[in-house]
Amino acid sequence: MITVTLDRPWLIAHLPRAMRMLSWAPHAPGYVTADQVVWREVKNADLPLDFDVESWFAAEMARYPGAVGMMTSRDIGTWGMEVAQVGDLTAACLCTLGLSNGESVGARLPWHPADYGTINLLIATDAALTETAMLEAMSIAVQARTAGVMAAGVHLATGLATGTGTDCVVLACDPGETRYAGLHTAVGEVIGAAVRHAVTKAAADWVVWRDAELARRAATP
Repeated sequence: MITVTLDRPWLIAHLPRAMRMLSWAPHAPGYVTADQVVWREVKNADLPLDFDVESWFAAEMARYPGAVGMMTSRDIGTWGMEVAQVGDLTAACLCTLGLSNGESVGARLPWHPADYGTINLLIATDAALTETAMLEAMSIAVQARTAGVMAAGVHLATGLATGTGTDCVVLACDPGETRYAGLHTAVGEVIGAAVRHAVTKAAADWVVWRDAELARRAATP
């Protein structure tokens, strides 16, 4: 359902056809129709204070006309994908995840320019949904993302990490007549399973990376 091309600093997700998408992505947000979603890897030095990120990113995205675009400071080579099936429905979740700017919902930590990270998800399903059902499916995806992050047990001064300050989720499907996508439905189950498995694995991998990175820094003179 999703095929992936890694072409640093880009990660390109190809869908089998143009699909209806819903997101709050920094490029081409809202309801759009597209057949590609791309990630742009950035470093802290790429995003100095007062930099016009939106204009810069729009210019960068010109090489992928019509695509939805997201940014991440996580090494895009760490991407992972999980696929779930419930009955005759399938969902796939492509995920990159870093928790350097983790937050616990309902509280905020002081912002620091070195604390970039994000969770970027693309969920594609063969369920054909109304626009209203897509909103409900998005709520399931975000709920599953949060459960996956919490399973990693990342403790902050404000509580257990539930996400980051810059998370982005893109949901892709065909337009159709399915009106409901909650937890009691097969649509909700299949989307929730794909996202939860993808995020749980990615968050656990990030914790391993973080611990190794902290050990490396402590050993560096």
